[in-house]
This record gives sequence, structure tokens and C-alpha cells, in this order.
Amino acid sequence: MSKFTSLKTIILVISYNLIISTSIYAEEWQNLLDKDLSQWEIFVGVPHESVLIPGMPPSTSKNGTKGTPLGLNNDPLKIFSMIEENSEPVLKISGQIYAGLSTLNEYENYHFKCEFKWGDKKWEPRLNKLRDSGILFHANGKHGAFWNVWLSSLECQVQEGDCGDFIPLAGPSAKTTLKHVPNRKRPYFDPSGKTLETANYVSHSPSEEKPHGVWNTIEIFTIGQKSVFVVNGTPNMILYETTQKDPNGPGRIPLTSGRIQIQSEAAEVYYKNIQLKKITEFPKLIESMFKK
Repeated sequence: MSKFTSLKTIILVISYNLIISTSIYAEEWQNLLDKDLSQWEIFVGVPHESVLIPGMPPSTSKNGTKGTPLGLNNDPLKIFSMIEENSEPVLKISGQIYAGLSTLNEYENYHFKCEFKWGDKKWEPRLNKLRDSGILFHANGKHGAFWNVWLSSLECQVQEGDCGDFIPLAGPSAKTTLKHVPNRKRPYFDPSGKTLETANYVSHSPSEEKPHGVWNTIEIFTIGQKSVFVVNGTPNMILYETTQKDPNGPGRIPLTSGRIQIQSEAAEVYYKNIQLKKITEFPKLIESMFKK
């Protein structure tokens, strides 16, 4: 994706930050991190054949998705752990095995925010690929629905250069405004694009990520069937009419709530200041971006 910043974009980002700093951030936040990860549970997927776990037979999985997952709260390599950095509690994700850290509670109508930065280590099967993680929200159903590890959910992608991409996992879909460019790998979000329903990967609109090892801020605003991703102060994805398969029969039903899950996906990554608060309306700037 080409990087560009128009005057309109600059004005929108400045306006966004002013609105958030003077209204949204004045409210109380619920902190989701503590030293014991007491508000979360861990589900560990299938070890790649290169991963050795003391006391266990070697895995034969060549892609880390096929085979038997280690399962719920079985994290012998401590993929998820809490450390302290500059007197702040920080979540360290080693990335050695595909895994998910899931909230025990379900949430709806909220503003979620966190900070993340990349570590240096990478693992198979993504040793030679971009560092990857992700924030899954409106996550429902049983563990292991996608790749024998993650819940059925909507994903705000956290990947080098791709933060804010949209990926629906194991059944959900959404409408968004898309544009297509010849020779480009996939469609991308553009507020002036054509409104289409999709159950496939959608690239974000331009936003800037910080250099390797520097903290970035990711935010998700969601009310009802609408959601917005914000990366370092720039809104770069809008979802409408989020739906899921009806678990009680044919057809689809609105997807408006669920758990939050943070991915371990073959890269070392750190998260801090994971917070959430209930909201009843979007900030005015974000509301003005919705296609009428």
C-alpha cells in the first residue's frame, strides 16, 4: 500500500486526537492486565514440528495448524507471561506456538485500546515472514474454531505494515467500503469505496506504524454492528452490519458482542495498557466517517 497523507487526513487525525483527549479519555477505564492474568484464559494450539516441549513427544505438524492442540490453560513454554518494563506491567508473548489469550468475560459497546511493540524473535512456520499477531473481538463459540486454536471472531490485524487490516475468522462477515486496484493482492478499505459484504481479508487504508521496537497504539470502537479500527490515532477501517452464522439454525444473525482474544502467531510481541470502557456513542469524528 502506498503511503500518502493528504491535508484532509492530517485534519482528521488532529480532530480525532482532540476529540478523544477532551471527551473519551476523561472517562474511567477498566484495566484488563494484572500480574496473574486473572481476567484471561490461555488456549494453546498445535506445536510446529520444530518446537520441542520437555516431557512431550515431538510434534509432527509442518504448519502448526493440523494436529492436536495443547488445549486450555496448558502452556508449558509460558507463551504468555507478565513482565515489568520501566515499572509498568507488560504482557510478553513469545510466539513459539499459535495460541490465544482470551478474556473470561464477554463485552459489547465499548472502546478498547492497547499498546504493542515487536520483539526480535520469530518462529516456524513464519520464520521468514512478517511478524504477526492480532486482536480478535466479538469472539464466540469453542476454542479451536480457526486453525485448531482461535475462536470464531472479527480480527483487527496486528502485523508489520498491516495493522488495521480486517480478517473474519471461522464464519463472521461484515460490510465495508472497498476499492480494488489492478495487480494489488486484495481489496482495501476506502471511505469513498463501494459498500460490499465480505467474509475475506480486507487491507486497511493508510496509517503510520512506529519503527521496530517502538510502542504503537491500537484502538477498537464498537457499538452494535459497527466497528472502527484506529492505529496510532488514524482511523483506518470501518465495519458495518457485522454478522455470524446462526448457531441455532440456517441463516445469519447480528454479531455485536463476545470475548477478546490476543494472538500468539510465531513472533515475539509485547502488549501493555490493555484497557476497555463501555460507550454509548462513537466520537463525533468517527460518526461522521460512516457512510450514510
